[in-house]
Amino acid sequence: MREYITLSLSLLFVFSGASGQRPNIIFILSDDHAYQAISAYGSRLAETPNIDRIARGGALFTRAMVTNSICGPSRASLLTGKYSHKNGYTLNERKFNTDQLVFPTLLKENGYQTAWIGKWHLGSLPKGFDYFRILNGQGEYYNPDLIGGGRDTLRMTGYVTDIITRLTTDWLDGRDTTKPFCLIVGEKATHREWLPDLSDLGAYDGKDFPLPVTFHDRYEGRRAAADQDMTIDRTMRLEEDLKVHADYERSGIYNRFTSEQKKVFYDYYENKISREFDRRKDTGEALVRWKYQRYLKDYLSVARSLDRNIGRLLDYLDRTGLAKNTVVIYASDQGFYMGEHGWFDKRWIYEESLRTPFVMRYPGVIRPGTKVGEMMLNIDWAPTLLDMAGVRVPEEMQGRSFLPLLKGERTGWRKSMYYHYYEYPQPHHVYPHFGIRTERYVLARFYGPADFWELYDLRKDPKEVRNVYGEAGYEKVVAGLKERLKGLIREYEDQEAMEILERAVK
Repeated sequence: MREYITLSLSLLFVFSGASGQRPNIIFILSDDHAYQAISAYGSRLAETPNIDRIARGGALFTRAMVTNSICGPSRASLLTGKYSHKNGYTLNERKFNTDQLVFPTLLKENGYQTAWIGKWHLGSLPKGFDYFRILNGQGEYYNPDLIGGGRDTLRMTGYVTDIITRLTTDWLDGRDTTKPFCLIVGEKATHREWLPDLSDLGAYDGKDFPLPVTFHDRYEGRRAAADQDMTIDRTMRLEEDLKVHADYERSGIYNRFTSEQKKVFYDYYENKISREFDRRKDTGEALVRWKYQRYLKDYLSVARSLDRNIGRLLDYLDRTGLAKNTVVIYASDQGFYMGEHGWFDKRWIYEESLRTPFVMRYPGVIRPGTKVGEMMLNIDWAPTLLDMAGVRVPEEMQGRSFLPLLKGERTGWRKSMYYHYYEYPQPHHVYPHFGIRTERYVLARFYGPADFWELYDLRKDPKEVRNVYGEAGYEKVVAGLKERLKGLIREYEDQEAMEILERAVK
């Protein structure tokens, strides 16, 4: 049985929004954009004025979480409202079954015009949409190929984030204005290898970023953390990731560039950054710190273009009058590490990976400046979008619409959430695991190469650096959490996890 607590929000609600009509919906989904890099979440790394603009005009969710912290599976959960084991897409680089029930089909059947533009990354072509124009696989930052509904592929010249915005506004200009619409904007940014727009090269070169307090984590008592392969120190590559003496002649990435693009890129990374690297001759700790600085400067420069283009889309909505009755949501497919624990990437049940940014503007419904602190999951996204459109949420969806909370209704909400990650051993050697997150604790069961447990007391250890599983004084806590975990596994019908759970392990 699901666990709920009473929630009261100070919100203004008018059922159909400011216009009295069913709302239009724009869901902007970025890739690997950390909440720690968004100023609305208190980030000191960078300013994101346009994402902040959505948050100021509506709600900021401080505990939006994902059920499987990896790119494709998160998108599959958005489409289906289900956990990975139910929608069949547990790992990246597979083919998502588009014949199953997805929320855009239901919207389309109920009078909405639907579209997906940008990154899709699910191995199959979309279904349930009136229109799509998607990146080929992961997509490219420069001069990307985009696939259309007729299986035609176009190579478009320019920077991918600008191109996605242009395609988005073009579609909005040509849509059927007699229907409400639901548009998913899939951004490539801020995915590795972090190639900034030419106009953003060097945007943060004058800034020196402080190391996270856990940057030099030694992973004592945490086998899975010690065995991963996602550190800035060992894993981050000088040439491919940080563009130090990149091969501009043979690399497929740079062969896509026009001669003008390549010249600007070369002048910055070869004549400035690579020469700086050669001059410094850093080794050991100094080299790790230099890599960290370069990582953040490239990553945040990519995010700068992302935020700028969100501003362009918001300006378009204002200019055309669509803003009055359009829900705008910004989210990432999961969290990401900005050097915490010495890492980049995601995958874990731990905080920086589990938690994703989520801001939402709904004119006439959400009071500007609202903050929502309850646990909201990416399986809740599809039910909520359907609910906003007045479409019945199918029973097979495992998430729950959070729209009633935004109406100010005194309904309950979950006290804990269930998580399951699968991909192993490549690309980052993160052990598969499932677990439960509550207000105070994280209990995780790792399996695959070895079976073992981890427990974190978030009140005493918010940085999750001390595994207290097996320590005296936590016996009753562990027993209670295991029972609650078993209940969630049963509720969400994760048979694989149940079988693993029933294998005795200390």
